[in-house]
Amino acid sequence: MVYEIIVGSESGSESGSESGSELGGEAGAKPHRLELEKAAAGWECRLDGQPIHVDALIPRPDVLSLLVDGHCYEIKREQTATDLYLWVGSARFAVELRDLRSLRSRQRAVGDEKGPIKILAPMPGRIVRVLLAENSEVEAGQGIVVVEAMKMQNEIKSPKKGVVKKISASAGAAVNPGDLLAIVE
Repeated sequence: MVYEIIVGSESGSESGSESGSELGGEAGAKPHRLELEKAAAGWECRLDGQPIHVDALIPRPDVLSLLVDGHCYEIKREQTATDLYLWVGSARFAVELRDLRSLRSRQRAVGDEKGPIKILAPMPGRIVRVLLAENSEVEAGQGIVVVEAMKMQNEIKSPKKGVVKKISASAGAAVNPGDLLAIVE
């Protein structure tokens, strides 16, 4: 799983004494992009696209202790009703956390794609029902096929309005992740 964290400029810190630190930057500076990906031996980190080595420890809830290039930082998380902030020393930074898989899904769900779209099986399973025939009109979000996986039925929906040009799935057929189920144009 990959997370993207956008760290904005310093916001409302009590003093600017630590705002020039490697993690903080200067007040009014451009936001930084930190990508975290879970790896076998911990986390792989990239700051603005450049790999960095980080050792991390969570000593107590909402506190993260980081060792970055021999410098130690204690980062505290502050969650308000609408915003998320990180404190590095006495400097406070606005943060936006994104799950890249979720972001890609939201971008695909917009439904303004041009041309044919392949509807692929998201998981292994069995086709329970085919809901539409070839050359049928389809609305964005309308179900095309139902796939059963681990005793749960999942309706696979059209990402856009259009016409179902091809149905490759048939009831009772086994499917694997990535198998073509339908084409919507």
